[in-house]
Order: sequence, then structure tokens, then C-alpha cells
Amino acid sequence: MLKKFTFLPLLVLGVALVAPQWASASDRRSEQNEARAQMMAGKVKSIRSIEDRILPRMGDSEYIGPEFDPGAQVYRLKFIRDGRVIFVDVDGRTGTILRQSR
Repeated sequence: MLKKFTFLPLLVLGVALVAPQWASASDRRSEQNEARAQMMAGKVKSIRSIEDRILPRMGDSEYIGPEFDPGAQVYRLKFIRDGRVIFVDVDGRTGTILRQSR
């Protein structure tokens, strides 16, 4: 009987730890699908064209990757330099840098 009571809390804990990762992966796929759909419709530039323009400007920063906000049509490129995270927000329609954190 003791095994049933110890197994259930461990199972619940395991699901609680893994569930956010499932949601996060699902969110990323949805984000990628929306970016692709908007790019195919001619509403935004491709992430590759945005990266080709922005990455050379970031010098010795390590590129972590992009995110896409479909509502605002903004790409957020993430970098690390000297242990600090840098965000570069880029208008997906024009490729213009909207803001950069330092």
C-alpha cells in the first residue's frame, strides 16, 4: 500500500515538471508556423533575411535564436555577450531594428 502513495506524488511531480516543456515546444511550433504563414503571404520577411542583416552587426555576440510575435509582426533575436543577454527587436515587415537592449 505504501508504494501506491509514494508513486502517485512522484508521478504528479514528474508531469508538473515536464508539462511546461511540452507547452513551450508547442508554442514554438505555433510561432514558427505563424511566421512561415505570414512570410508566405508576403506580410513579413523571412527569418533568414532578417538574420542575414542583423547577425553581422552583432560582432562577437553569440546568437541564441529568434522568436516571432505574430500580432506585432516583430522578430526578437537573442544574443549573449559578456554574460549578458541582448535582445534585438526587428520589424518583420521592413527589417528595421525597432529596439536593442544592452
